[in-house]
Amino acid sequence: MMTTDTTHDTTKRNGRRDTYAVVGHRGARDISPENTLESFRLAEEIGVHELEFDIRLSADGVAIVLHDATLDRTAADEDGRGLGPIAELTYEQIKAVDVGEGRYVPTLAEVIATTTVPLQVEIKAVEACDEIARVVAELHPADAERIRFTSFQPEALRRMHALAPEISRGLITHGYPDAERHPDAIETVLAEVEATAFYCGWEGLTDELVARIHIAGYEMAAWPVRSLDEVRRGLELGFNGGTVDDPRAGVEWLAQAREQSSS
Repeated sequence: MMTTDTTHDTTKRNGRRDTYAVVGHRGARDISPENTLESFRLAEEIGVHELEFDIRLSADGVAIVLHDATLDRTAADEDGRGLGPIAELTYEQIKAVDVGEGRYVPTLAEVIATTTVPLQVEIKAVEACDEIARVVAELHPADAERIRFTSFQPEALRRMHALAPEISRGLITHGYPDAERHPDAIETVLAEVEATAFYCGWEGLTDELVARIHIAGYEMAAWPVRSLDEVRRGLELGFNGGTVDDPRAGVEWLAQAREQSSS
């Protein structure tokens, strides 16, 4: 496996870099079937600093790595479509579905065992929290330091705080502010769940907001990152990273942005 250049990343906090990290969104989703073991391996080989993926729960209680609530979008053929909600299928049924290039939906335990970089584990279903905590505590306790639980749902972060308080947490929002989802203000949620990071969509972001979030002690990043200009902007704002669909492009953008800023 390719080793990541860390010459500019010598200081780490909670297993994470204090400088900008390229984060592989669902692995390398633009160039490899998303949320599969092969996609995560490819992203690491390319040189991402972190990986992001999604967790749901099967009908028989297995924590699985899948973004959608069904297989309709990701199934490679008709045999896997129209099966209904993931929450109503056993893992045996789910694993039998080809999600592209002969690949299958992996379990959380498999992904942890397959990867080596820090992980952003996004919880899509609150009901998966207990099993997520069990998998980490019983099967992969040595990997806890490189895991961060993230979610759009404060309830999921509250639950993980109760189940695994030693593992860091990050709140995700589509933008700032988000009065519909967080009527009591995003900062209130961050404090309540004792988050360490805030992942915000680009809408509403300002220099002043980012400075305030940093002063409050949170790591900060915007998503998604889809251009060199957005990497430049993230570096200017002091972001701790950016989530990319194409890790090859993301690694190259970061190299270009750093070269341009130093010239």
